[in-house]
Amino acid sequence: MMFEKKQITSNPQHIAFIMDGNGRWAKRQGKPRTYGHYMGTYKIEDVVRWCSNIGVKYTTFYVFSTENWKRPPEEINFIFNLLVEKIEEFYERMNKENVRLRFIGRLEEVPENAMAKCFEYEEKTKNNEKIQAILALNYGGRSEIVDAVKKMLDQDNRHVDEQTFRNYLYAPDVPDPDLVIRTSGEMRISNFLLWEIAYSEFYFSNLLWPEFSEEELKRAVEIYQGRDRRFGGIK
Repeated sequence: MMFEKKQITSNPQHIAFIMDGNGRWAKRQGKPRTYGHYMGTYKIEDVVRWCSNIGVKYTTFYVFSTENWKRPPEEINFIFNLLVEKIEEFYERMNKENVRLRFIGRLEEVPENAMAKCFEYEEKTKNNEKIQAILALNYGGRSEIVDAVKKMLDQDNRHVDEQTFRNYLYAPDVPDPDLVIRTSGEMRISNFLLWEIAYSEFYFSNLLWPEFSEEELKRAVEIYQGRDRRFGGIK
């Protein structure tokens, strides 16, 4: 009996990351939760480089959600101060590697100094073309959809179809994620890219975010390549 050979899915063009487990990792080290966020920031830079090396063109990182405001104020302040402190350092290295830095979310609600840094480094890297590192900051999938509807109403746009709606999202030029990776063993979406991940593949890693490795990334990509993506159709 002859069986049709399964088609291998090509490399993902866009990988999105739900970076979970910073606090738990720090606790295992006997450190405060803020130490986990500190180390997790450097992991973003590593992952962008690893993705670039295998030909990925877009990476999106869930940095701070609209729900994260419920956390203790000292932790929130640490995260935004860390962003302001490290973004220039990140830029100095990543700019040499032709990385474009972008931010999505309700940036107008983050501390003013952090918002200013986001816009500054978006502008500085706007012509870089090798890979995009997109940081979702004060981001929520439901908020993005609500904001898109508000923009359409503000422009009195009554012609609604999927492509028109997409044009009002935070980053309409960015293709939907092919692969979503979540660390720490949790298996949920957590209000991340709800519109964009309609047909994304998922990989759930048991590693905590600061532990995430190049080998684990390659494993996720290999598993993704073995999947048969039909987008609702049949072959």
